[in-house]
Amino acid sequence: MNSPIKKTNGDIEADVVIVGSGVVGAMIADQLARQGHSVLILEAGPIIERAQVVENFRNLPFDHRLIDKPDYQTIYPQTPYALAPLYFPDNNYISLSGPDSNSFKQYYLRAVGGTTWHWAGSNWRHLPVDFVLNSTYGVGRDWPISYDELEPYYCRAEEEMGISGPHDPALQSPSQRSRPYLFDMIPRGYADNYVASVVNPHGYHFVPVPQARSVTPWEGRPACCGSNNCQPICPIGAMYAGIQHVQKAERNGALVLAESVAYKIDTDQNNKVTAVHWYDAKRQSHRASGTVFVLACNAIETPRLLLQAANPANPNGIANSSDQVGRNMMDHTGFYCSFLADKPIWGGRGPQQNSSMVGMRDSPTRADHSSFSFIFDNRSRVPNATQQALDMGLVGVELDEEIRRRVAFGIYITVMMEPLPDANNRLTLSNTRFDGLGLACPDIHYDTGDYVRRGAVAARERLRHLSGLFNGVEFHTSPFNGNNHLMGSTIMGDDPKTSVVDGDCRAHDHANLWLPGGSAMPSGSVVNSTLTMVALGLKAADSISSSLAGN
Repeated sequence: MNSPIKKTNGDIEADVVIVGSGVVGAMIADQLARQGHSVLILEAGPIIERAQVVENFRNLPFDHRLIDKPDYQTIYPQTPYALAPLYFPDNNYISLSGPDSNSFKQYYLRAVGGTTWHWAGSNWRHLPVDFVLNSTYGVGRDWPISYDELEPYYCRAEEEMGISGPHDPALQSPSQRSRPYLFDMIPRGYADNYVASVVNPHGYHFVPVPQARSVTPWEGRPACCGSNNCQPICPIGAMYAGIQHVQKAERNGALVLAESVAYKIDTDQNNKVTAVHWYDAKRQSHRASGTVFVLACNAIETPRLLLQAANPANPNGIANSSDQVGRNMMDHTGFYCSFLADKPIWGGRGPQQNSSMVGMRDSPTRADHSSFSFIFDNRSRVPNATQQALDMGLVGVELDEEIRRRVAFGIYITVMMEPLPDANNRLTLSNTRFDGLGLACPDIHYDTGDYVRRGAVAARERLRHLSGLFNGVEFHTSPFNGNNHLMGSTIMGDDPKTSVVDGDCRAHDHANLWLPGGSAMPSGSVVNSTLTMVALGLKAADSISSSLAGN
């Protein structure tokens, strides 16, 4: 029997108050609701209807579909009270400054279920060495926890999301595992196998991507049909998304309130959090009190809330006695590479990301420059091939034949670079830009940094070599871009003077506040961050459970 949620004149009292319904918040809510705790989830954004978003995608203009300039945002509903970044046109919600600041352009959603509505479904673990980056290579930070401590939570995260990955240790990265993947790897198509046959003899270690889908139905999800639409929306719901754990949490008794924007946090004489205030869709203010509080909004919205919720006892912001809230912002700054091979590749069938070259994840060069990984981008090349053929002035049969040639022979690679935490990469609150509730929008100063720039030089050299293996022509690399893997901003550490949370994502300043997910990560590695975010969330859930039990 779940502990009851108490409602009084629009205010609510629960054992656990969670702000943010993305994959981390939703999974924590489900874990704690299963244990019988009363759980309230406040979500700033609206409810998503998959069928409507799929229809919106079908009607998306041609120029919004290009691989190098994708539009993952405008097909999703947004309210003026819970803005998220839009770039078609730019809604100016986030103001960026600093060298290479455009590399920090982010595509995230504020909606029930969070940004995993439009992710690629890739689920990589950090390497063990990534947790001791400073001790090993003299750069970045070490984590206050080890790979071995997080490894059981990696397993739990993979099992909660239904991850398919290779059972063969030679195809795993890393291979240090205590349990196998729930499902064996998604079979690779012709393009993956052909590219692997060309590059693996030259040390590129082309391996399957562990991913949140399977070839068999599971827990109400259909088998992946290879529609190649993972981003911006899986049309049939075969891919895992945070909404699935939102619904599980609701079935276990959690209360989810959409269009509920948290803006204020109360603390008591011991600096414990006592309540979160939120605005509803009618701009009416309410108060949620509880025993435990979790902010799982992402590495932009969490520090934004902490800073705007400053109170007399915490004048620099909640959880910010270290002045580290909003600092150490990170993303996997990257770029695209494209060329035409001398033989047909036939990409664009199956998941959008199915194979990756991870042999460059770790080496002694990390002491000098960023490591990097190459993702074989399996998104359909039809939009880009069409644009390129049109730019050549072709029409009729010649246009059709050129599009087909470029689609068949084209190779597209997404490069991800390893970031380092830098206190100067910082989110602050705007003095001039405000959302529909009058709350300050985020300003972000970001410098990709010389460590990444040196790494990009090395990556481009490797890409030219790789292109040569295919006798590639029309070799091209793009400027830096963001990869929407938000990390840092409430960074983890043992020292409260230099970090915001401990190894359980528990705030140093407030005994009953947890800030789990990407915002706590002290290093980024060169792989998608979602699985590590979820593992940290599950570790936090265990810590919260112990706290509620009085341990």
